[in-house]
Amino acid sequence: MADRRPGRGGPVSARAIRLGPRSVAALALISGIGVIAFGWPLLADADSGLAHSADAPWLFAALLPLLVAVVVATIADTGMDAKAVAMLGVLAAVGAALRPLGAGTAGLEPMFFLMVLSGRVLGPGFGFVLGSVTMFASALLTGGVGPWMPFQMLAMGWFTMGAGLLPGPDRLRGRAEPAMLGVYGAVAAFAYGTVMNLQGWTYIGGLSSGVSFHPGDPVHENLVRFLAYCAATSFGWDLGRAALTVVLTLTIGSTVLKALRRATRRANFEAQVTFEAPGRVPPG
Repeated sequence: MADRRPGRGGPVSARAIRLGPRSVAALALISGIGVIAFGWPLLADADSGLAHSADAPWLFAALLPLLVAVVVATIADTGMDAKAVAMLGVLAAVGAALRPLGAGTAGLEPMFFLMVLSGRVLGPGFGFVLGSVTMFASALLTGGVGPWMPFQMLAMGWFTMGAGLLPGPDRLRGRAEPAMLGVYGAVAAFAYGTVMNLQGWTYIGGLSSGVSFHPGDPVHENLVRFLAYCAATSFGWDLGRAALTVVLTLTIGSTVLKALRRATRRANFEAQVTFEAPGRVPPG
């Protein structure tokens, strides 16, 4: 058996890990559950009891085995080995260590920059798992465990997965790639903040009537109040997150992408395996 590594018959491609049918099914299931978890209060009546502290443990209990299912499905679809899981662990540890550096001050969280680049290199399936596991590890590290944690894991998983779904992983190189990732990082940073606002806005009391959630009101009326709430409370925070992500991506993004791709090649991601007749000496 011969593998297609550098120096042994040809280079291993640096393209992102592809999605197979089982990976797509697992991601669709977990994302569907996430959309329901975030959005059900908008459809609930005034007597339903809207505190996410009640449904968060159930969401977390469902999220962990589904994350494992995504990993297993991705490995089954691509034929990767334990080295890929080890790479996930290393990147999750680095991302978790980066989060306390900014301590969330003015939204300056450097881990978002690493998640964008890692999702680009690892692909959407492993990217989703990486984002979720990184947020879980950072919550344990910073003491940020609470009913919001499974929602943060979902939102960060989507954030990282989106980078893996961007076009041109095999063709787009040079300055164009960091520029595209910078634009994505800015948009996704606002999207992450908006999604997390939705998680808390439905049960935060004491707000003015113009920005507060009114259970049982038509969805479009509550959404107008929600947009006003986001503009009034978190726009500046999300702007800081987006700005830092763009600056880091444009300045050191190319270097980090090269390092990540080199690491994935050494981990033999998606190496092509061939079988040769007995007695033949593999080239190289």
